[in-house]
Amino acid sequence: MTDSTRRRRVLITGATGGIGSHLATALAADYELVLHGRSPDKAPEGVDLAIADLAEYDEVLALMDGVDTVVNMAGAASPGSSWDAVLAANIVGVRNVLEAAREAGVRRVVLASSNHAMGMYDRYEQWPVYPDQLPRGDSLYGVSKVFGESLGRFYHDEHGLDVINLRIGWMSEDPGEADEEILHAMWLSPRDCTEVVRRAIEAEVTFGLYYAISDNPNRRWSMTNTTLELGYRPQDSVNDHLGTTRVVEGGAEVRDDWPRNS
Repeated sequence: MTDSTRRRRVLITGATGGIGSHLATALAADYELVLHGRSPDKAPEGVDLAIADLAEYDEVLALMDGVDTVVNMAGAASPGSSWDAVLAANIVGVRNVLEAAREAGVRRVVLASSNHAMGMYDRYEQWPVYPDQLPRGDSLYGVSKVFGESLGRFYHDEHGLDVINLRIGWMSEDPGEADEEILHAMWLSPRDCTEVVRRAIEAEVTFGLYYAISDNPNRRWSMTNTTLELGYRPQDSVNDHLGTTRVVEGGAEVRDDWPRNS
């Protein structure tokens, strides 16, 4: 196989988590995947899992051999995460991923950011929200995602590393498992999740902040740049899955303690 036809070698960190495990299956035909996890007992049957603690730099660097792109899905994933959890996984861990990618000569890092990096706009219903507005984390988790975006910008500006930040909404097979309107508005289907990550890997743009949400009619977060710069075209809509045509003009009210218990 020549260099021009060789498949990209893509490292997926957090490949045993919800989104990471989905991508490990969905992208397997497109790329040569390296799948990372923290615990060998969580490896699916027949999967060779690369074990590393992302808080340990040398272990992270060892993951990068021959890697073209890192899709970083590892980390504390709940808005209720404690400071200790986000410090180790989302701050130290993200720094280690970016630094190891730089040292190893990796071309691109796709960082899993979150709608919670801007979540205070949602709590106070200050919509629409655009990717170039000032960040307003709604939790320590959200603040840790703001840190990752800012650190990614530094690595892009200082070291020339491609960094694509995806502000991922709420990915679920069944949006009906939650009854909060705001979760329905930010729903991301598994199929659309696969596509937006694929576009983040392939797009020519070398840095950006992009919302990653399905084609939901009550969406309050702009995806214009996701469409124009990444070429993302969502295929699914929460209303189609729920069998409804409901549209809430201006957006439904959000409870005062959002995102607690979301």
